[in-house]
Amino acid sequence: MIVLDRVDKAYRTVDGRRVVLNDVSVCLPEGRSLGILGANGAGKSTLIRLLAGTERPDSGRISRGGRSVSFPLGFGATLHPKLTGQENVTFLARLYGIDEHEAAGYVADFAELGAYYRMPVETYSSGMRARLAFGACLAIQFDVYLIDEVTAVGDARFRARCLDAFRQRMKHADVIMVSHDFETMRAYCDTGAVLANGSLTLFGDLEDAIRHHDRIMRNNPVPAMEIA
Repeated sequence: MIVLDRVDKAYRTVDGRRVVLNDVSVCLPEGRSLGILGANGAGKSTLIRLLAGTERPDSGRISRGGRSVSFPLGFGATLHPKLTGQENVTFLARLYGIDEHEAAGYVADFAELGAYYRMPVETYSSGMRARLAFGACLAIQFDVYLIDEVTAVGDARFRARCLDAFRQRMKHADVIMVSHDFETMRAYCDTGAVLANGSLTLFGDLEDAIRHHDRIMRNNPVPAMEIA
């Protein structure tokens, strides 16, 4: 179980101080897949990075209960632009202690990059990067997969492959997802959370979270900002 204990996180913008989390204490459900909703600028991607451990809270503690948590799919720093796709996968396989040849072969088949797989990632389109990141993440057996707005990549056939692959993983793992596409979120998630004005509110049913998010957007579509 992932537990946030009195977590604070804020960052500065040109307009003032944006509060992402304000003294938040929650237990994210285990054995369920969670969709996180919030207005643009509410800090959903920041929250994903906090859960991954690629960014630290200003105060408080995030514990993962010994569960392996993926790197955030959609977080550009996961892939090194100067390395080839295959070299990136090999590096990640070594980092996570899995067989690098099996991982490289899996991603070559899944991402369908052809000759580009052996070319530097900086030559890739954004869609190609996303396909590589998807394949690399799925090549590793995590307990929790973090997805940040990258599920709508590729054509309908490739999106169906992604969904099918994740559904296979979700028999033994959880997904935590950020997406503005409710239909995509419905395909992956059964529970929801709404991030708004520094609070993270959990809902046992995704549809309840979507309705709550819609009410917030109608009444106050812009996240709160403190003037510096």
